[in-house]
Amino acid sequence: MPSEPSPSRFVALRSRNFRLIWISLLISYSGSRMETAAILWQVALLAPAGRKGLALGMVGLVRVLPIIVFSMLSGVAADAFDRRRMMLITQSVMTVFAAALAWLTFRGLSVLWPIYALAALTSAANAFDMPARQALYPNLVPREHLPNAISLNTIMFQIASVIGPSLAGIVIAALGLGWAYAFNTASFLAVIVALLMMRDVPGQALVAADGEKRLSLRAAIDGFRFVFASPTIRSTMLLDFFATFFSSAMTLLPIFAQDILHVGASGYGWLYAAPSVGALLAGGLMVRAVEGIDRRGAVLIGAVGVYGLATVVFGLSRDFWLTFGCLAVVGASDTVSTVLRNIVRQLETPDHIRGRMTGVNMIFFLGGPQFGEMEAGLVANWLGAPFSVVSGGLGCIAATAWVVAATPALRAYRKESAPETT
Repeated sequence: MPSEPSPSRFVALRSRNFRLIWISLLISYSGSRMETAAILWQVALLAPAGRKGLALGMVGLVRVLPIIVFSMLSGVAADAFDRRRMMLITQSVMTVFAAALAWLTFRGLSVLWPIYALAALTSAANAFDMPARQALYPNLVPREHLPNAISLNTIMFQIASVIGPSLAGIVIAALGLGWAYAFNTASFLAVIVALLMMRDVPGQALVAADGEKRLSLRAAIDGFRFVFASPTIRSTMLLDFFATFFSSAMTLLPIFAQDILHVGASGYGWLYAAPSVGALLAGGLMVRAVEGIDRRGAVLIGAVGVYGLATVVFGLSRDFWLTFGCLAVVGASDTVSTVLRNIVRQLETPDHIRGRMTGVNMIFFLGGPQFGEMEAGLVANWLGAPFSVVSGGLGCIAATAWVVAATPALRAYRKESAPETT
């Protein structure tokens, strides 16, 4: 008797709406990652002598404050309103901000505050976009295809993270910073078109006792209660926060490229893309293997530990290729942990509260690296970039050990632990 064929590695892409958003976000993320790399490069060029680390750390600070302010409101909104329409608004707003940054740069921007202001405004818009987007995904594919969709999303993001920074280095060197921002402006249009082309997307509402959908403080509190009542979800968010807080070394890459490795803009672009090269390889493996991973908690913990260790070696390295390799391992291990964390959260969260869960998660997922960038910049400004990176990697390992010791449920989490959600 012939064996039953294994599921396609790309089974989620058979769903038209998911395929539309996947392809469009690949284009948009490439532009956004290009802009992120360009902003760090521009800030490093404009920063006063001796204050590069602090100036680069400020990028993280201005991005994280809007996330803290709007995360729960945006999560409730994603459960209360049509998620596709929310994304149309947020993507349009981010297009305007990207165009403004391009226009200012073409006119010869020579001060830092407009960069910080536009980075903060873009982060505020993204704070509303992300819960709507993350909560929309499970409505686009059958439940049994959700792990595959999450793996494919991770691969898509990492492909974009290779393309974007690599192109940023080339574009900055050949055409100038303004064109990097201009390309990002155009990339948002792909998502807007894809959202307009979607058909038959299931709707949802935050239904109160009276049957009306509404925004309320109680709804936000319910989101917090749900997250913190689940040891597994709570621990994955804590791991995410501490790992990225202590190991946010990417913001210091301009210092390594300019002052330590002396590789220029093109070398900087490749170093910035290195984590995504490793992540892309790991993502391809996860698409094939994710359904076969039984001890998901143990694999998740191991991946975060490798992430911290690779960060330590990166901070000690003075060789371009060793640095590239360490950053690739950072990206690979982060991809494994990201896929598993997202599967745990999505499978354990009912649809009616998924936006609020994502809103809480934003504080950890985005707050960790953005606060970490500020911490890394301050330490680098006082004690040097290598010390900042090495101490951050060690902090990541220590924090991981603490979370694991405090959460037996995470250590024991297995594939069959995932409940059926509605």
